[in-house]
Amino acid sequence: MTSLTAIISEIADEMRAETDRGQVANYIPPLASVDLGRFGMAIIDAEGASHTVGDAEEPFSVQSVSKVFGLTLALNAVDAGLWSRVRQEPSGSAFNSIIQLENENGIPRNPFINAGAIVVSDILVSHYGLEGAQNELLGLLRPLSADPDTILIDREVATQEEETGFRNKALANYMRTFGNIHNAVDETLAFYFHQCALTMSCLQLAEVGTYLMTGGINPRTGERVISTRNAQTVLALMMMCGHYDGSGSFAIRVGLPGKSGVGGGILAVTPGVASVAVWSPGLNTQGNSLLGTRALERLVQHTGWNVFRASR
Repeated sequence: MTSLTAIISEIADEMRAETDRGQVANYIPPLASVDLGRFGMAIIDAEGASHTVGDAEEPFSVQSVSKVFGLTLALNAVDAGLWSRVRQEPSGSAFNSIIQLENENGIPRNPFINAGAIVVSDILVSHYGLEGAQNELLGLLRPLSADPDTILIDREVATQEEETGFRNKALANYMRTFGNIHNAVDETLAFYFHQCALTMSCLQLAEVGTYLMTGGINPRTGERVISTRNAQTVLALMMMCGHYDGSGSFAIRVGLPGKSGVGGGILAVTPGVASVAVWSPGLNTQGNSLLGTRALERLVQHTGWNVFRASR
């Protein structure tokens, strides 16, 4: 059987040869200057072994991948109470769309579009306070990694996001008019922007994703991170909503629960088998990593990890 390291090395060679690499997210200044040639991939398997290739240990801004971790914290804090303020359905719209909010009384379709993640942020600020919520976020992630001290919130990126995040401010203020934002908008958005400014490498992202691979357990410590039921909920939402209006295409092509970010990262999980992270900063028209998606598609073709396959 071909080793995982050999498989991802072959995939990395294929990705290096690609000429269409997408476009970086130029509306966030620190992301606009990232080299389009970057590519990294990391896998943590069920035995705890790591397999890496390319720029897998290069830190990058995970952006909306962080919404998975905010959702985890909110489910731990309020459990099913979350679903009175955000729904569990695909949006079929762009990640920063405001149109549905008017038709649906300020209740976002799911926790992964920007409006939904802002509501999640509001819940966390209510529960922990602004500084406490940031500490809880890092406290969730760092014990899952072998290199915890370099999982950071990039304050410069957070500041740049605040200075350019006019649409997110509009979303938050609009939901406030429906009573679905309970804290000061600036405070809720401060946590949202800092969450999106999380910085880690592919290897670290694959490591922190392992609690979803194991049904909610930190495999490093044996401690429970989230209930089994809520871990399943997070994975289901990743499958249905993790790539915004490209989620259906991703499910068909890759067949794994996944969450993308405009920094070019994708976290994908095969339950019980592997946690996978890929990074390539060039995006497709839906705002998802172009080569990252292709790489994951090739990975499941090699491994049979597609969750819709009858047997692996």
